[in-house]
Amino acid sequence: MHELIRDITLCILFAWMLGLAAHFSRQPLILAYLIAGFCIGPFGAGWVKSQESISVISELGLIFMLFMIGLEIDLKKIVRAGKVILFAAGGQLIGGCLLGILLFAGLGLSLGGGHFDALYLCIACALSSTVIIVKVLYEKRELDTLPGRITLGVLVLQDIFAILFLAVQPSLANLQVGVILLSIGRVAVLVAAALLVSRYVLPRLFHQIARRPELILLGALAWCFLVAETAEQLSLSREMGALIAGVSLSTFPYALDVTAKVTTLRDFFITLFFVALGMTIPVPGLSVIGLALMIAAFTVVSRLVTTFTPLYLMKQGLRASLLPAINLAQISEFSLVVIQTGVADNHIAAETANAASFAFVVLAVLSTFVMTRSDEITRWAIGPLKRIGLRDLDHGNGHTEEGHEGGHGEARRIVILGFFRAASALLAEIERQAPVLLEQITVVDFNPNVYQTLLSRGLHVIYGDISNVDTLLHAGIGKSEMIILSVPDALLKGASNEKLVRHVRTLNPNALIVATADLLSDVGELYAAGASYVTVTRLSDAHELFTVIEAAQAGLLADKRAEIDQRLSERCEVLP
Repeated sequence: MHELIRDITLCILFAWMLGLAAHFSRQPLILAYLIAGFCIGPFGAGWVKSQESISVISELGLIFMLFMIGLEIDLKKIVRAGKVILFAAGGQLIGGCLLGILLFAGLGLSLGGGHFDALYLCIACALSSTVIIVKVLYEKRELDTLPGRITLGVLVLQDIFAILFLAVQPSLANLQVGVILLSIGRVAVLVAAALLVSRYVLPRLFHQIARRPELILLGALAWCFLVAETAEQLSLSREMGALIAGVSLSTFPYALDVTAKVTTLRDFFITLFFVALGMTIPVPGLSVIGLALMIAAFTVVSRLVTTFTPLYLMKQGLRASLLPAINLAQISEFSLVVIQTGVADNHIAAETANAASFAFVVLAVLSTFVMTRSDEITRWAIGPLKRIGLRDLDHGNGHTEEGHEGGHGEARRIVILGFFRAASALLAEIERQAPVLLEQITVVDFNPNVYQTLLSRGLHVIYGDISNVDTLLHAGIGKSEMIILSVPDALLKGASNEKLVRHVRTLNPNALIVATADLLSDVGELYAAGASYVTVTRLSDAHELFTVIEAAQAGLLADKRAEIDQRLSERCEVLP
């Protein structure tokens, strides 16, 4: 026991020190934890040698990690997932696994006889890192963009795929239909029981203790370990049970509260898991490095092929098809979980598992670097893709007469450059107050959903990247009378309002240019760049909030709400 406490102390100390280094060098924290484990483990300095300590630390971390992954799986969102996400995820998972089996089995890795190295690798390579992707997309403010939503949707369905594999995994050595059905049946019984209890029993209990945070936390942990131990008794695994416990809690009213209270504890044990995993990684030989690089290369290439292709075939455009493929091009931390379960059951050789871990490290670093520059990479790639014959949604856009259907023709009298919520609200307001004005408006944007929706509503829309001067030139905005930039700098890709104003003013010296300012200090710069008028959203927001305060003080807040509800019911926006 004293040795275990000393080992945990070393794990946390080195994880913190290397985590600081990773933070200041802008590298993934998971990478720091793996290196920390390697440094203090049997293959590094040898300060932690006890295999029992490593095993206990790893299993505890794994149980908590899967519990939290389960808590973050929103079943309602999966049910509501659009066909684009379903087809993209299906194409990526099925295509990735088929290509993986062909490659790894072709390399001579085992696929039967109790050893399933090729199968575990193809499953591991089919999953992408939720931790890395969400962190980078959050920092880039791209979680709510179309490529961001597609990426997150695919991640959720990848988790479901991994859950199904973990259900079958204990029976891999005896792959008979009856055995597989029995395993799936046990999982179904456990899931059904967990969902029923979380639906009808847990809400009442948690309601009674809602004012006692320590009991909320303790109740969540008790539920996690109860379901985990039940799964163990059903010949499944504690890890599988922890995942089911999390998924069942994700649907009940106190899920957010539980997640908030368990997060700190989760971070502690996840840190221990990755440090313990790092302890199992030996100094690599040339064969391990070679296989790791091959796994990494295959993951990137297969992700580009299997993610880009279904999205492109579903007419999402080159940009919205490329960005999710770039975002997903790494190996998941869940992949390491899958690999570790295979090692524990002697399904996969230690050398293969080590190679997968090294591939994870390589891609964690490269993917973070590439994702931060995904917009530039996408712009660079679109040209060559068009030259080899791939058509974008702007195919056919030309300089024909104004009014030609399908987004053809030059821009009209009023041009909206970039389309997000403010532009959506503006069009709805014009439709309500002056619908005849819609015939004089052109929208330029590269969101395929916006493009198709506006076309279906009979508006004139040109598909293109507004940060590209050629797009502005070919759209013919030089002849327009008013140009509106409604997207704030925080959401623009490859440009800023000031840069756009300068480009537009160069192309059209006489147009009225309306720009948007994020900061008060931006207003003067936009006027200096050539803007005719600058909107500052915070001012209109402040005015609205002030009228709410006045209404509340006069006892008229209910009337004001009824007025807003009536206005909202009359609107039919492109972006709800």
